[in-house]
Amino acid sequence: MPNIFKMNFSDLNLSAALLDAVNDIGFEHPTPIQHKAFSVIMSGRDVMGLAQTGTGKTLAYLLPLLRSWRFSKEKHPQILILVPTRELVIQVEEEAKELCKYMNCVVLGVYGGVNTKPQAVAVGNGCDVIVATPGRLMDLTLNGHLKLKGIKKFVIDEVDEMLNLGFRTQLINVIDLLPAKRQNLMFSATITDMVNDIIEEYFNDPVRIEAAPVGSPLESIEQSAYLVPNFNTKINLIEFLLKDKVTFNKVLVFVSTKAMADMVFEKLALSFPDQIGVIHSNKDQNYRFNAVTAFKLGKYRALIATDIIARGIDIDDVSHVVNFDMPEVAEHYIHRIGRTGRADRKGISISFVAPSETEIMVAAEELMKYKIPRNEFPAEAVISDVLIEDELPKFKNKNIDVKISITGPAFHEKKAKNMKVNVKRERPTPKSKFNGKLRRGKRN
Repeated sequence: MPNIFKMNFSDLNLSAALLDAVNDIGFEHPTPIQHKAFSVIMSGRDVMGLAQTGTGKTLAYLLPLLRSWRFSKEKHPQILILVPTRELVIQVEEEAKELCKYMNCVVLGVYGGVNTKPQAVAVGNGCDVIVATPGRLMDLTLNGHLKLKGIKKFVIDEVDEMLNLGFRTQLINVIDLLPAKRQNLMFSATITDMVNDIIEEYFNDPVRIEAAPVGSPLESIEQSAYLVPNFNTKINLIEFLLKDKVTFNKVLVFVSTKAMADMVFEKLALSFPDQIGVIHSNKDQNYRFNAVTAFKLGKYRALIATDIIARGIDIDDVSHVVNFDMPEVAEHYIHRIGRTGRADRKGISISFVAPSETEIMVAAEELMKYKIPRNEFPAEAVISDVLIEDELPKFKNKNIDVKISITGPAFHEKKAKNMKVNVKRERPTPKSKFNGKLRRGKRN
């Protein structure tokens, strides 16, 4: 079998407009998922695409969908792409617009967290491709701004994360509004029972395309881990690593929670002023866009992010992914490290593993069938014995029922002044107010 990385996009059945757009972007060789998916999607079959993050899933479905798109005078969209986050809407919308550079194809992205009115006006003006989060799509549809009767191609991207975020009901509601005759495409890095349920119920004998075994480590990513006792030691370690500005020039730092993201940012911003950014769902949309843009342009050397937000980040040349915290789910480890080593580039992943996180690391190793190498803790980094509040041991007081039985007289004699004696006192009979005389009403 020929090496597909030696293939060019010109070897695919792309239109001249699409091929020119791909050349302008600078892509030369299709990735495995792009090569395998193109002809199957062009045939009109339903597809379940499995490929790890960073292998080019977005282009894998955009190229054949745009190749089969035909101009229509109707204002209603023909292609619907559902994604779980606002960041991913922006990412897919930008890629689609770049590919449509030489085509008369209108691409529109809609998402929540912003004013609905401008999006409603844009939808009313018409579009051919719409990229949306489930909630905002339902809002625009139920309010009559968007018609889905013209949808011919339906894509669910990052479906596993969409279901993890609780969008199953909204996803099913969207599917129920679509025309029965359509092509369904689903792309994800992992597959779960809920994903299988949707495939069985709503897909028509889909072709499964797998670019790499689910859970296998990316060959282009060098993985390693440090065993670190606590939060402050993790801070000391990442500060030590970031001092090497040449090696650690574009670092994506993953943390477990929004509160943790803010804590890490406050610490690192003191040592590296104006070089660190942070994004999570509590930050407003403009702040997040500006932070990602600054990271892309190299103004920020490190960007701190939570798992949900990072699903929408597609940034080239990320030198390192640092797992400051291990994720709660082993599958998310694969999503995280896939942010570096994009396509055929090399990348490095480093994990800080506390004692309470070793089980997650073992689970990730079992999923990947790969043993993550352990690094020696650098002598220059300080191991701290200062714990934060969440790391302090929790003591629980046991409720002990004590039964006291008291019988007999009191334990001591009362003092004389405390002795209580009941004295019966005679009260004088009050005199009549009328001295025995009846009032007029009584006499009558």
